[in-house]
Amino acid sequence: MPKNTKKKSKSDQKPTTVLFIRHGENEWTKSHKLAGRTPDVHLNKQGQKQAKALGKRLAGVKLDAIYASPLERTMETATAIAKHHNLEIKNRPGLLEVDYGNWTGKAIAKLAKEKSWHTIQFYPSGAGFPGGETMYQMQTRFVQEVNALAAAHPGQTIAIVGHADLIKSAVAHYLGVHFDLFQRIVISTASITTVAFTPVGPRVISVNDTHHNPPPQEKRKGK
Repeated sequence: MPKNTKKKSKSDQKPTTVLFIRHGENEWTKSHKLAGRTPDVHLNKQGQKQAKALGKRLAGVKLDAIYASPLERTMETATAIAKHHNLEIKNRPGLLEVDYGNWTGKAIAKLAKEKSWHTIQFYPSGAGFPGGETMYQMQTRFVQEVNALAAAHPGQTIAIVGHADLIKSAVAHYLGVHFDLFQRIVISTASITTVAFTPVGPRVISVNDTHHNPPPQEKRKGK
């Protein structure tokens, strides 16, 4: 019998699924400070619990690759996922957190009093960080990196462990939402956001899935 040489149509091709995962909680996210690219920022106890729960949640998912921002908090989160899969974590500089420049390490409550803070919140496409990168540069950098990784894994499922603003910017891009509205998207610590890359364009499957996350730790009241 002759072999069936009929090519699959674009609609029959299996999509590439990308799981966008934000790192777990750390003391900087808890205290609402911009850690940015500050070194030695590690998951706190709650973040470790989140990462462990995340790993268990994805244990039954066939992952073909795990990529992560090179920072400690993202690598630690990725490690909790990788332990359930026979995969090496590949860190990529293109997935790095926003370069906040002179704002790195500062409290958000203090920065919120700056005039430029409101520009970043409501007009990010025309804003940038003093001594750092512009918001548009951040979105372009991250989307280009994601597109390249998706193209390298046709028909497969990959995990990308990164940071909130970058994931929000990518979701806005793939939804076709103007970048100036990207702050309306919520990306919580240790959340999963799923996008399927099909031959006819991306499809956003879910955003900010946190069903696996343990409840937040309650503060102990003094006696």
